Amino acid sequence: MITGFKSFVLRGNVIDLAVAVVIGGAFALVVKALVDGFINPLIAAIFGQPDLTSVWMFEINGAIFTIGAILGAVINFLLIALAVYFVIVLPMNTLAERRKAGTEPEPEGPAEDVLLLQEIRDLLAARREI
Repeated sequence: MITGFKSFVLRGNVIDLAVAVVIGGAFALVVKALVDGFINPLIAAIFGQPDLTSVWMFEINGAIFTIGAILGAVINFLLIALAVYFVIVLPMNTLAERRKAGTEPEPEGPAEDVLLLQEIRDLLAARREI
């Protein structure tokens, strides 16, 4: 059972996912700083409120509805989606198009010594599992 867990954790896609989560958390801080430093003061200038959570707030039978909080979440989502598109998706699509057209060379495979080390690692791992 532990061997199966170890092989699951050491697969490439799990490591990539962990890196993506860490980068996503750091990126969320950048978006939060943008919202706190620019968007909220802009909202304060327009609506006279410090942020969107108190904009368009109303109460019906003791239930408080905050439309501004929903708008704030939508703005945060759109900012993150725009940044991800322009920083990650668009450059990767452009690179893929260049490679397809032949103007950008395909990346070279790993060096011979790296391949040899990977083969040794795999042989040792197979030996341990026996």
